[in-house]
Amino acid sequence: MSTQPRRGGNRRGGNRYRRPRKDPVRILAFEALRAVDERDAYANLVLPPLLRKAREKDPADGGLDARDAALATELVYGTLRRQGTYDAILAECVDRPLREVDPPVLDVLSLGAHQLLGTRIPQHAAVSATVELARVVLGDGRAKFVNAVLRRVTADDLDGWLDRIAPPYDEDPEEHLALRHAHPRWVVSALWDALGGGRKDITALLEADNERPEVTLVARPGRATVEELSAEADRTGRTAPGRWSPYAVRLAEGGEPGALDAVREGRAGVQDEGSQLVALALAEAPLEGADERWLDSCAGPGGKAALLGALAAERGAALLASEKQPHRARLVARALEGNPGPWAVVAADGTRPAWAPGSFDRVLVDVPCTGLGALRRRPEARWRRTPEDLAGFAPLQRGLLRQALQAARVGGVVAYVTCSPHLAETRAVVDDVLRGLTKERETAEPGTPAAERVDARPLLPGVPDLGEGPDIQLWPHLHGTDAMYLALLRRTA
Repeated sequence: MSTQPRRGGNRRGGNRYRRPRKDPVRILAFEALRAVDERDAYANLVLPPLLRKAREKDPADGGLDARDAALATELVYGTLRRQGTYDAILAECVDRPLREVDPPVLDVLSLGAHQLLGTRIPQHAAVSATVELARVVLGDGRAKFVNAVLRRVTADDLDGWLDRIAPPYDEDPEEHLALRHAHPRWVVSALWDALGGGRKDITALLEADNERPEVTLVARPGRATVEELSAEADRTGRTAPGRWSPYAVRLAEGGEPGALDAVREGRAGVQDEGSQLVALALAEAPLEGADERWLDSCAGPGGKAALLGALAAERGAALLASEKQPHRARLVARALEGNPGPWAVVAADGTRPAWAPGSFDRVLVDVPCTGLGALRRRPEARWRRTPEDLAGFAPLQRGLLRQALQAARVGGVVAYVTCSPHLAETRAVVDDVLRGLTKERETAEPGTPAAERVDARPLLPGVPDLGEGPDIQLWPHLHGTDAMYLALLRRTA
């Protein structure tokens, strides 16, 4: 009897073995999810270079066209955005605790769950494509496990699964909203406290957090105009003017900022309109006396510094941008390169300043925070952050604000800014610092600054729903911006 193998190689179960089909879209999405999971990377930083590399390839060699790139983007962001909800659903379909499932397998399952529950991809296609991905990246054995689990997921649609896993609103409103809108329970609670109001308001905010944000550009004064930027961007897709900022241009979905000469040359940049507004409010704050020296004391990666530097140059003022981390300080210098007027960048710790007290007329302190105001852009942050992070940021935020007030001259203004609406990172920080300074002055502590709040609302004319003041809290569902917070303070003594 012949011992030669049959042509075609191995057989399994009596059938000719078929090699798995490599789907470049789903393989790219899986690679992005693994980078987010393994390296604590952010999808908005990991995904663009992966897409650029894939777009440069020939389609025959696994390259992606625009439609493929859009699908890969939706798979990554959609999976990350609803990760907690998908985990709860998968937990009902797996015969072991999810923590015992290998992370790469869980990433494949989550990608499959999103295709089944969060897209219009037909069920059979979603299961088949995900199982093929599992065969490529996990092997045939674990692909069978993926297939079995996804078959159980197909038992219901998303609404049906949510009816199963989410408690009724009347019994546990926070958990109900957390599962329905894919936010951790503690985040729902914190946002609700900051927002106030009832179910309608918090639901609108959570829904806005789950929408893909528009790409917004800023035309840097003295270097580009909105009209010039819009004309160039219109050649690659439709644009619209900003809602509130006179320097903003909104790109249509799929617009590629990196394709614009103005962006590549630094005459314009990608910047959320909320970030533009807080910088503009500081620049427009009334000031008596000199207006010659401005400071951005936490400047990395440089977007606000570039806008402030351009605004300062129009008035003949100079900007000093400070950033603690040297590599981020280099990013700031790159953002400012080509700006008109004098500017300088230093690598310095804002809590241990390299400048003399009372040196500046305007000071921006955009403090590190949990980033809960930018969940539209960084959907993985909602699952990565914990309540314990607040305690870690608190001393730094208070120290930076105190030193910013110290840096301002008497009569100068300080903008305390953070991309978080959490009360522990916003009003509580400002209240605590002002209260502490008052106590120190009562004990005649030498060199203690005095400061008062300034109503920031009149500095953003035309922007609605700014609340009772004097501080400003922007919201995705009300303003179409990140949830930026601004407290404007004037040093009085």
